[in-house]
Amino acid sequence: MALPDWVLKHKVPNSEIRNFNGKYRMYAITSKWCPEKKRTKKVTLGQIGIIDKELGLIPTGMSRKGKVPEGETKLKNNALLETNFLDRFESIEDPRAQKNLIYPVSEIFLVTLLSIICGAEGWQDVENYGKSKIAYLRNYLPFENGVPSDDTVRRFFRSVDLGHFKDIFSKWVNYVAKTAGAKVIAIDCKSSRRTNSEEGMLYMVSAFATEARVVLAQEKVSNKSNEITAIPLLLDLFDVKGHIITIDAMGCQYKIANKIVSKEGEYIFSLKGNQCLLLEDVKLFLSSGAKTKKATDYDKGHGRLETRTCYVSTDVEWFKKNNENWDSINSIIRIDSTREIKDKTTNETRYYISSIKDPDPKIILKAVRDHWGIENTLHWTLDMSFNEDYSRIRKGNAPEVMAILRHIALNILQQGKLKQKRFNRQSIKGMRKICSWDDDALKDLISKYTTEQKNEDSKRSKS
Repeated sequence: MALPDWVLKHKVPNSEIRNFNGKYRMYAITSKWCPEKKRTKKVTLGQIGIIDKELGLIPTGMSRKGKVPEGETKLKNNALLETNFLDRFESIEDPRAQKNLIYPVSEIFLVTLLSIICGAEGWQDVENYGKSKIAYLRNYLPFENGVPSDDTVRRFFRSVDLGHFKDIFSKWVNYVAKTAGAKVIAIDCKSSRRTNSEEGMLYMVSAFATEARVVLAQEKVSNKSNEITAIPLLLDLFDVKGHIITIDAMGCQYKIANKIVSKEGEYIFSLKGNQCLLLEDVKLFLSSGAKTKKATDYDKGHGRLETRTCYVSTDVEWFKKNNENWDSINSIIRIDSTREIKDKTTNETRYYISSIKDPDPKIILKAVRDHWGIENTLHWTLDMSFNEDYSRIRKGNAPEVMAILRHIALNILQQGKLKQKRFNRQSIKGMRKICSWDDDALKDLISKYTTEQKNEDSKRSKS
């Protein structure tokens, strides 16, 4: 079959051009002696690139439409995404063989993310969503070859470069965190119980901006280690400066404390039995009539009344002398909590150490209370709304990649809940259902401007 002149002018020595469904692909070829047939045979070494009539030869691995200018998007409808996630994640290096490649990274990522937002829990769900919503998806990207199968999506995410994927996530989420506002960052670990395989169960340590309700970063815990070794790696993935980092007793380690302070952040660590000597010193000091600042707050709801009283002391020189490794400590804290449910009253006392100099007890109370947001707002939501504990994805990089994709979807849903009236009173599970039923709701969720804002703008322009 004769090739057009605009195709032939790009041909190079030792290459062959093949036509697949109207698309011209150039492959490097060579010859190899075949002893059985006693003659040479042609061997394809790999794809050189795709030949486009307008753009010319596009080398393999490069975007077909070139680099996306800053502040612009490839979306066909020209509606800028608030988070610009598609253009960022499209730069992921494609691990697949380039021969006969028909589904670009952008299409795989878009259909996967939107399907997870709308309730998908596995790769077959992604394919089913794509087939049922192909007309909607084509509003954003061509999908000339239809929707990728579940096997294509599965193979892609099993082999994707995790380091690059997490780096792109961190850059994307920094924008989200800045626009949403974040002060207290809680760090905690969560397991995905059904991912247990020869490689072990997936444990992920996450950093969660409690006020903004945004996952800032995540790090997988090595099967031969625990979260103590994962937390320092996690701290390198987001901006610690100017934030209060709260960690439960497992992360109460002086090396972690020193790293937070060196990155110009502050910390509040819970003290429990794993630091028994520190705990006993703090208990003895605060119970011996030490001078403290005090604040009390009350919380009433769900049939219970909670009273929390915080005592803070900045007299810590004696503590530093007894514990040379803990030079970063500037305050020690005790919180007495009383809970009343009907006729039953329970009391609890908790102790903390902090790097904050001369802290306001009210700020400490709020930060400690906010720490539980990672359990109530993140971990509980992932289990109850995303069914993460029942996920059977377990091979290659896929479990960790799927966990990150859930975090991306949750971040988008949380920001939509804060910014859009239609979602104000909806749960995350309810929002996912609405987005799966109503294409306009999904469009508003992932777009920079909601339908409500567009209507208001049009009214202003008319007036």
